[in-house]
Amino acid sequence: MKVSLTGAAETLLAPLYARALDARSPRPLLGDTTAAALLDTLDYDFSRLGMGEAGAVGVALRARYFDRHVRDFLAAHPSATVLHLGCGLDSRGERIAPGPDVRWYEVDQPDVIELRERLYPPRPGHETVAVSVTDPDWPARIPTDRPVLVVAEGLTMYLSADEGPRMLRGFVDHFPSGEMVFDTYARFAVRSTRSMALFRQTGARLAWGVDDPRELERRVPGLRLIEAASAYATAKGADLSHLPTALRIRLRIDTEVLSRLPLLGRIGHISRYGFGKEGHV
Repeated sequence: MKVSLTGAAETLLAPLYARALDARSPRPLLGDTTAAALLDTLDYDFSRLGMGEAGAVGVALRARYFDRHVRDFLAAHPSATVLHLGCGLDSRGERIAPGPDVRWYEVDQPDVIELRERLYPPRPGHETVAVSVTDPDWPARIPTDRPVLVVAEGLTMYLSADEGPRMLRGFVDHFPSGEMVFDTYARFAVRSTRSMALFRQTGARLAWGVDDPRELERRVPGLRLIEAASAYATAKGADLSHLPTALRIRLRIDTEVLSRLPLLGRIGHISRYGFGKEGHV
């Protein structure tokens, strides 16, 4: 199947490729076999995205970290609504396998959703929403009778400094209670990505940087930070112990040394926020 995505939409192919590389490794960290299967159906030169073995490990660990938060939320709220923003071709819904009382919405740009619907068969309880996540009107389509979990992995940094907080305020205003979990890059990290192969090849640009997760409590009234972890916190010693020696040494340097440096230790965060009348639900 020919892929004709461009710009920011095209960048979704990098994490897809990373998850497939992980799934095909001798001892996967995420084990996303759906990603590996999708890769075989797509006509695209993935080598141009600059994703290597180390990057694939990082993506797999990040995705697993997000999956864990989603599972925890659904364990506490088996009848909930999940908004999977910037879903791309991610198979999180398949990995999580939510219960029958969960409403799951896959949200992304129309060209991405069109491709997704060609690749994924319909699934009960899952709906697609073909819209820009920054469109202020689309949340009104979503019922408000259940706690909501908003999940946005690898998305916020593509929004502008005005669009991001405005989008978050829209969810806080529309839904009575819920949580949000998403990752952010620091401002210096956003600037430093311009020379990366992924952005040179696709023409996409990052725009919104957040240095301190508590900034958003000030910019989005009603949003309360529950926890925030450094981007390096997704990697644990037990995760890395079975990797090839050279890669393990490289990742240990990244996670144990760079994370302690004043600047690089703040390169990004994965943060969880609560909002609404029930606190963090």
